[in-house]
Order: sequence, then C-alpha cells, then structure tokens
Amino acid sequence: MRADAAQNLDAVLQTGARLLAQNPATTMAAIAAAAGVDRRTVYRRFANREALLSAVYTAKLDASQAVLDAARLTEAPVAIALHGYVEAIIPVSRRWPLDIRRMMKDDPEAERRAEEQRARLAAFLCRAADEGLIRQGLPPGWAMALLGGMVDDMAHVFTDIEPGPAADLVVDSLLRGVG
Repeated sequence: MRADAAQNLDAVLQTGARLLAQNPATTMAAIAAAAGVDRRTVYRRFANREALLSAVYTAKLDASQAVLDAARLTEAPVAIALHGYVEAIIPVSRRWPLDIRRMMKDDPEAERRAEEQRARLAAFLCRAADEGLIRQGLPPGWAMALLGGMVDDMAHVFTDIEPGPAADLVVDSLLRGVG
C-alpha cells in the first residue's frame, strides 16, 4: 500500500471510530469528510458502513492484542505487567473508542478474539490473586470489572491525565483501594 493510501486508511479508521462512538448512525460521507478524504476513497475500500465498522473493530482488537503481548502478563512481576498493560491500553482505548461488545453480536471472529483477550487478562488477574496482590474470595469477574471500568474512565473521562500517571492511579487504586 502506498504511504498516502495507508495514511488515508488510518485517518478513515480513526475518524470512523471516533464518530461512530459518538453516533452509531454516522454516514460514510460524514466520516470521509471528517477524515479529509473523498467519499469515493472510503467506498473503494469499504463496501458499506458495516464493513468500515468491522475494520475499526479489527484494528482495535489488533492493537489490544499487541498490548497484551507486550505487557508480558505471564512472565513479568504482576505489578509491572499490570502497569505496562494499563499504560498501553489507555491510548488504545482513546484511539479506538468504540465498545467492542457491539461488534461481537454480529461477528463471531471478533467475539472469539475478544473472548481470548478477556481470558488472558482474567488468567493474569487470577495470577495476581494467587500471588496476594488481589484479595482472594472476590465475586468472579469483580477485579476484571473494576480494572475495565477504571481503564475506560481514564481513557474517556479523565482525558487530561497522560497514560503513565493514569496507569499509576489505576494500579494503585486496584491494588490498594482509595480509602
């Protein structure tokens, strides 16, 4: 792919992610205009809005997979792996603000990939509990829900906090609480 074509594709995907997160009914023409490309450019690459949406979700899943791989959840000390994961996943969530659960209803492959990623993170949180960093006996999924909620809030509510300090706060809150 030529450099300008790759740049246009990235602009369309990022703009599509942002606009579709704000309004799921956003048109292809509106996405093209906001991305600074001709709508024919978008239609050449994507047959319809659903194809564009699928490409956005694939990009988000790819980025999330890269974060999970880089965090070394099974090898690194828990606190270091957790911080690395949170610091890297916040920018991914900011760049690709769409909720992946919407896509899973229509795309079995996206659902499979998202479930695999959740399973990796759940196994890591079990490891954190086994090593005493997270309290044993919590309701199943509670630590995952807290982590996901805090990451989501840091990505979309506390947007003025840079990923490093945001990760510091999330990790400290998850492992030590706020009270």
